[in-house]
Amino acid sequence: MISKIGAISYLLASVAYLLLSGLLVTSWRGKSQGGLLLAASMGTAIWAGINAIQLAVHYFPSEVIWSFEILHSTLWLIFLLYLLPSTRTASGSRGRVFHLGIYGLSLTLLVILWGMSILENQNPSYFVPEIQIAGQLILALLGIVLVEQLFRNTRLDKRWYIKYLCLALGGLFIYDFYLYSDAMLFKRLNPDLWAARGFVVAFLMPFLAVSAARNPDWSVDIFVSREMVFHSTAVLGAAFYLLIMATAGYYVKIFGGEWGKVAQVAFFALALLLLLVLFFSGQARAHLRVFLNKHFFNYRYDYREEWLRFTAALSGENSEMGLEERIVKALADLVESPSGMLWAYDESGSYLCRASYGDPEIDVPLIRGDDPLVKFMEAKAWVVNFTEMENIPELYEGLTPPEWLKQAQNAWLLVPLLHENRVYGVVLLTRPRAEIDWNWEVIDILKTAGKQAASFLVLEDTAGKLIEARQFEGFNRLSAFVLHDLKNLIAQLSLVVRNADKHSNNPEFVRDAMNTVDHAVGKMSRLMSQLKNIGAENETEIIPLRPLLEEVTASRAGQLPRPQLDCTNSSDVFVQAQRDRLASAFEHIIQNAQEAAGKNGWVKISLFIQRQQAIVEIRDNGHGMDADFIRNRLFKPFETTKGLSGMGIGAYESREYIRALGGDLTVTSKPNEGASFRFTIPIAINETQSDHTTMGVSA
Repeated sequence: MISKIGAISYLLASVAYLLLSGLLVTSWRGKSQGGLLLAASMGTAIWAGINAIQLAVHYFPSEVIWSFEILHSTLWLIFLLYLLPSTRTASGSRGRVFHLGIYGLSLTLLVILWGMSILENQNPSYFVPEIQIAGQLILALLGIVLVEQLFRNTRLDKRWYIKYLCLALGGLFIYDFYLYSDAMLFKRLNPDLWAARGFVVAFLMPFLAVSAARNPDWSVDIFVSREMVFHSTAVLGAAFYLLIMATAGYYVKIFGGEWGKVAQVAFFALALLLLLVLFFSGQARAHLRVFLNKHFFNYRYDYREEWLRFTAALSGENSEMGLEERIVKALADLVESPSGMLWAYDESGSYLCRASYGDPEIDVPLIRGDDPLVKFMEAKAWVVNFTEMENIPELYEGLTPPEWLKQAQNAWLLVPLLHENRVYGVVLLTRPRAEIDWNWEVIDILKTAGKQAASFLVLEDTAGKLIEARQFEGFNRLSAFVLHDLKNLIAQLSLVVRNADKHSNNPEFVRDAMNTVDHAVGKMSRLMSQLKNIGAENETEIIPLRPLLEEVTASRAGQLPRPQLDCTNSSDVFVQAQRDRLASAFEHIIQNAQEAAGKNGWVKISLFIQRQQAIVEIRDNGHGMDADFIRNRLFKPFETTKGLSGMGIGAYESREYIRALGGDLTVTSKPNEGASFRFTIPIAINETQSDHTTMGVSA
């Protein structure tokens, strides 16, 4: 049974060091330290694999096992010997003599041990187990001495880089020393210690990986994921906890008498409940994360992961919170803060509270724009730490916490959201779940994240203002169109008033005047209806074009030259549109043609069908237009050639409406040759027309 456990133990070690070797191979950049570390890792993986096979099937002879024992220890000793000259502070002949002595002793011992392994292969009677074990014991002791020398000869400020290497290799050689000391004492290798050795070696691998990541001068650029370390540590911690609880439970069972089994079950249930509480505790997780970041990594933050997570949080991926609340939460998560608030700049010049996350227990609806703290953050681009402000006031130029914060006992940080060197917003964060080191790294990431958050906030506010501006633009455009129609109606009514004195006794004039007034009243009523219910302007109907053109032509007959309508080449043509707006589009162009042609000119209107499109063509023999005017000014809103009497939106409104129907308005003109405006409108099939078509097909 112990052989199977031992095989699993060494197999785990082999897999662990193969993984480490794979990381080293992919990141090695050619330096000797990295190459020796890679060789030692590969040697350990092979050594562990051979031991696993030996314990499982007893395949290899003993000299092979002892040879790889020597190789395993030797590779780590060579790595340590190579590191020593680059870290020692000793100088002069004394230091050189010490290291030469270490080299000589190591080389002599290795030659003796390997020689014995070779002799055993030739003649087993030459093998003396006590000498082989003693040699391994000396190698282990030599390894311990080298680890101690490496640590002692490293400057205090540099020990952070190699402390986990010393811990890993020290653990490796100390365990070997214990194993072979026990073997020398009892004249045999303890099978339990031998079997457990693989687990010990495997557990030391993460410390070697962390050391490699901390030492770029080894030319090994290993990236150890913080998330992997965090979750692996949590799992190992849970396993260690359960192991302790299992041991305690065993003793409860042994010494519990009649209550032993009951007490054991109750004890395990309580232990498991406590473990679940720790797993789901945000404060416990925060303490663990702070500990790992402080002791295992060069930097507190994995900037790539933090930036991806922060950007995803601001973008609202899988979140129902608003942007302001997401900003507070994203900044709070960077420093393990449970809650916070955000104030954003308002047009009034103050900062209004826009969102809160968690329960900050702070009720401050407004921060004045001239608040000294805001001015300080804007001038210094600084993250305000209220604890630091109280303890080191000179850093804050004598500023004290403002009145609105004195009642907030848990207020901790004030993070400026800077945009173009101006404080666009302020985020207050409460004290973290676990105490963290307040240093340049935390300050820098909060400042940078604050700028990113400010950009998102400015973008959202700008988008809101743009939507509001577009709404006003739509309303103003509608108002301009209404004013244009009213101007035309006023012109028609003014013409009636001017001619009333001359023709008031003429029955035909009176009849035309009443028709004009009736038309004006009807049109103004419809305009009022549209203003009351803007959505009604999108309601359309199927309209016969010929009667509509006859009506528009009649309404423009009061002004010279009278327009002439020609519909001889068209049958009934129907289009889907709003009657009044389509009539206004025709009327605008006819009026412009009349004004361009003058009293002695002519305006002709024709209706026909071409390629399943209704074509309305309005031609005149006026002064015409050049190509530049048509291209750059004719359809540009508020561009007019009529001086104060024109608004410059008639042609623009006509074309935009026809395009909204799926058609177009095009112009052909040359100077002094008149102009031709062509309306192209999709044909709509009238129900009556459709019935007639169906009957014709049936017949």
